[in-house]
Amino acid sequence: MGSVSLKIGDGTARFRRATLCSSALHLIMLASVLTTNLFALYAFTSSPSSFSSRHSLDSGATADSRNISLISEHVAIIVREIESSQRRLHQIERELAGYDTFDPAKPSLPPDLKLFLARHPLPLGRDTRSGITEMVASVGHSCARSPAADLLTRYMSYKPAVPCPLDDPFLSQKLIAKACEPLPRRRCLSRPTVPVAASRLPFPQSLWSPGAKNPGAGVYGIDKQLWIKPGGKNDFLIDDVLALARGGIRIGFDIGGGAGNFAARMAERNVTIVTSTLEVGGKQMNEFIAARGLFPLFLSPAQRFPFYDSVFDLVHTMNAFDEGGAPALGQASRTEALEFLMFDIDRVLRPGGFFWLDNYLCAGDEQKRLVTRLMERLGYKKLKWVVGEKAEKSSSEKAQVYISAVLEKPVRG
Repeated sequence: MGSVSLKIGDGTARFRRATLCSSALHLIMLASVLTTNLFALYAFTSSPSSFSSRHSLDSGATADSRNISLISEHVAIIVREIESSQRRLHQIERELAGYDTFDPAKPSLPPDLKLFLARHPLPLGRDTRSGITEMVASVGHSCARSPAADLLTRYMSYKPAVPCPLDDPFLSQKLIAKACEPLPRRRCLSRPTVPVAASRLPFPQSLWSPGAKNPGAGVYGIDKQLWIKPGGKNDFLIDDVLALARGGIRIGFDIGGGAGNFAARMAERNVTIVTSTLEVGGKQMNEFIAARGLFPLFLSPAQRFPFYDSVFDLVHTMNAFDEGGAPALGQASRTEALEFLMFDIDRVLRPGGFFWLDNYLCAGDEQKRLVTRLMERLGYKKLKWVVGEKAEKSSSEKAQVYISAVLEKPVRG
């Protein structure tokens, strides 16, 4: 971010983009100046005879009057052109700086949201490389679009320093589903959504008997069979994967981990797993994971992971690989969506670490080829790679294709 190293969200990329585009701004300004000068040159050098012949003037006095009128019209055109260019340049500058369509001066915005969106001076002054002197809010630009803008206004309508309003408990997740994150409500006291238990069971008993209401069944509840007993050739066992690492896995990240079963199995083997999950079917998954003595993270796969580079020995995902670009990029499974998610997985995974793609459902052969090409492009080593089909209940439906893989990140550079 220039000579002053400040990382706020994707601020570094934004400042670099502004630096790279500064030459484009200069070219636009130069073109505008040249255009206006040509207009002026034409207006003031045109002969009175040409104006007279064009308008069939009958007398010299009338010709002079009309010439002055034409010159005035040309000057007005030049002024309008200059004003239009200035407005466009101002808009380009706002877009490059990241201000987009969210105007903090909008009267309908709640006061605390205005405070969050206000520009703040850089702590160390002007950045010498980009020329930027202020920081912009880290709220995503998609927050300015309806219905996210209306949801954000509801979310930020609260009184600071008092208990948070009893609004929709899943309002924050609705904002995340609209790619509006991070969520800036920070100055009210949270309310527990479930009664606090008088006592919690000790670890490791809490892994499988957390003392909290079971939020569901199958992958969204406690499942003691996953990764212990294979249900098909696409099901890998935890002990087999850990054996491949020869004791090199100590900390990992499970993307879209449901109720935290993967983290629970790894905890039994002295491996710490951070589990990202959203609330599933109106159930408080994060509280349930915490009751098991595990680490939950309320995070959408579409968001950039809030971790430093190369910190995890293992990244695992079972059912969230398609959600990486939705809804921020529209349709899930797009090339850009998968690339954005996979490149962020690559960023937080250490060299030599494992990426475990667990029973990924492909939409078709093209999707399978896309995932395969992406892994090959990143240069990952295939330690395990199984492509299997699972027939639907109806014989008329096509069999679904699943990919399960354990891939090793290469050491680059």
